[in-house]
Amino acid sequence: MKKHGELIAQLARYGISGVLASIVNIGVYWVLAARGMDPNLAWAIGFAAAVLFGYVIHSRWSFRGHGRRGDLTRTGSRFVAVSLVSFGLNSFWVWLLVRQLELPLWAPYPLVLGVTPLVVFALNRRWVFG
Repeated sequence: MKKHGELIAQLARYGISGVLASIVNIGVYWVLAARGMDPNLAWAIGFAAAVLFGYVIHSRWSFRGHGRRGDLTRTGSRFVAVSLVSFGLNSFWVWLLVRQLELPLWAPYPLVLGVTPLVVFALNRRWVFG
């Protein structure tokens, strides 16, 4: 039971951290785009800021006491790779459901908010911080 309790606690911390990283992403995007920057460039900069923020908070809080942290190059590069998987997976949901199946713009939300975070949590827990 203790093992499951630790996993549930990690998942809860991961969820809170993910919300905060999303706020960083959207906040940076909003400020830059509102000041006239190209929206796609502003989104990319916001995404990069969220990845940096996410790495720090996930390595120090979400997955604290789990795995190893000695090699910043190893964990940092793997975290960026997993973040790109997340970005790609969410882009795939949008492409499939909105572009191909012509569903409403909100159609990817359940997958973006439900499936992708679980996949990314598992990758972070096992491969990045494991």
